[in-house]
Amino acid sequence: MKYNKFLILFFLFFIDLTGQEEKKIHSNIREIYDISLVDGKSYNWLEHLSNNIGGRLSGSLNAERAILWAKEELENLGLDSVWLQPVMVPKWVRGNFEYANIETSPGNTINVPICALGGSIATPLSGIRAEVVEVKNFDDLKLLGKEKVAGKIVFFNRPMQADLVSTFESYSNCVDQRYDGARIASKYGALAVIVRSMNLRLDDFPHTGVMSYGDIPNKRRIPAAAISTNGAELLSSMLSLNPNLKFFIKQNCKNFPDVLSYNVIGEIKGSIKSDEIMLVGGHLDSWDLGDGAHDDGAGIVQSMEVLRIFKKNKYKLKRTLRVVLFMNEENGKRGGIKYAENAIKNYENHVLALESDAGGFSPRGFSISSNSYKFDKILSWKNFFKPYQIHYFEKGGSGADIEFLKTEDNVLIGLRPDSQRYFDYHHASTDTFEAINKRELELGAAAMATLIYLADYFQL
Repeated sequence: MKYNKFLILFFLFFIDLTGQEEKKIHSNIREIYDISLVDGKSYNWLEHLSNNIGGRLSGSLNAERAILWAKEELENLGLDSVWLQPVMVPKWVRGNFEYANIETSPGNTINVPICALGGSIATPLSGIRAEVVEVKNFDDLKLLGKEKVAGKIVFFNRPMQADLVSTFESYSNCVDQRYDGARIASKYGALAVIVRSMNLRLDDFPHTGVMSYGDIPNKRRIPAAAISTNGAELLSSMLSLNPNLKFFIKQNCKNFPDVLSYNVIGEIKGSIKSDEIMLVGGHLDSWDLGDGAHDDGAGIVQSMEVLRIFKKNKYKLKRTLRVVLFMNEENGKRGGIKYAENAIKNYENHVLALESDAGGFSPRGFSISSNSYKFDKILSWKNFFKPYQIHYFEKGGSGADIEFLKTEDNVLIGLRPDSQRYFDYHHASTDTFEAINKRELELGAAAMATLIYLADYFQL
């Protein structure tokens, strides 16, 4: 009887201890959110990065200014180490803004908004004026053949699918025309390509983005530009009435030899397992049309804020927490590749990497690349996120910069904000600080810090 009584008391004590532990965890998470929402720096950081520095195309002066700014801000946080990691990056310059029009008859033209795609060559100084062939995909191009394409401008007009709730899935289903359009169209003798902007709404803002010529020789490369969704709709309707109309395009962008740039890195050393690294990051470069506030200024300042939060609340992490602000995600991923190369070379153990590169909107949860055991362990933390309306925990991709760190045992995670407005701004002149909501940005930083805290606490 005494033995049974002892077991009951022990069991009750154990239950109480577990309850106290859970209460402590909830309290620590609440403190993380309080710091981010009441005493956060992410919004002010982003205001400076967007408005005082602006678009940060790889190899540009603004990218260099952003590197120096980020390094100084990380040093001001009192981290254990801050350093720059050299990386060679592409240098592409847009030049003067592009010009295009639709010629309905000799002397009668309608201007339409376009922008050069990143990596494209220029048109001749006098521009290109030619008839247009409209296609939805590469199969359409193949059916037309060289006879009907040679000497013309190819117009890729496949919209993002509006019936897909996941806007990133919709983007993935049509971005091939932007990336490979010029390469494939050149094989049929096209003079240039114009591509419908990757945007779900109808507006007058063309969206740039990286394109590739693959191994096509320089002399066979053709100019590539994006046309706004309104411009695409207009051109398509006018072609249906007059298949022989002409399109004029002029751009003077240029590719230069690679230049030296840097990833910006800072860390807080772990108190027990300093050789085990938890990484948070985003990409410091952006396209040049806007300020890169959502893509990916938001991810940059949220990642910096994660480290600031742990410095502010004086929480002693068992593992090393490292922030990496990657360079050149947009047109080469050179920063992510170089970082992973150095990590392998130095035998670094990245147990977890978390990237924010989907905009500064309200956080919904995380997509997770891991084995089933670790995925289930993360799922067991859902109760801790419930008060903050974080509910999305799915297996999936993480981030373009951290994908090179993947091993069989580690965990790669992507922050997943609400995506419905993201492609209104993605790679366009509309991606400015004014499109950022302060509270949504801060909630994202707090969600990231919470995940890091739990991964460290439970030794994921």
